[in-house]
Amino acid sequence: MSESLHNNICILYCMYYVVYMFLYYRTIILPLVLYGCEIWSLTLREERKLRVFENMVLRRIFRPRRDELTGEWRRLHNEELNDLYSSPNIVRVIKSRKMRWAGHVARMGKERGVCRFSVGKPEGRTPLGRPKHSWVDNIRMDLQEVGCGYMDWIGLAQDRDRWCTLVSAIMNLRVP
Repeated sequence: MSESLHNNICILYCMYYVVYMFLYYRTIILPLVLYGCEIWSLTLREERKLRVFENMVLRRIFRPRRDELTGEWRRLHNEELNDLYSSPNIVRVIKSRKMRWAGHVARMGKERGVCRFSVGKPEGRTPLGRPKHSWVDNIRMDLQEVGCGYMDWIGLAQDRDRWCTLVSAIMNLRVP
């Protein structure tokens, strides 16, 4: 077998592996990880852990690269992974899904159980210490990222078209 034919077969195999693993990640791993993410109240530490998980999976998919100058194998840096993986990162997907669900909740009536659970205030005593971030607090912080933090999000969600553009802006926002 000639050298060039062997190289072409190796390249095709690597391309097949990347495409297959990428599809596996998008169709099996991501839906499992993101199940129920619409009602999560994420902290910055949890967001960082999710990004680390995603980068770990993408490093396995795209494999180490050989450096052209030294000829040594090296791991891909985060910027290189972001360039290779053209889809928004996992935190952006979670925030956009959360905002889409918030639009549904805001358009529900106040008497619905989902709206009372998501937006309502708990009764009774609260535990000592700093209060936890609620789901509504996360919605407000996500709105501040796109410059709409000063607005009433429930009133803003009543206009479906405007809310839809806001959700897509959150999805496509480039934040490190």
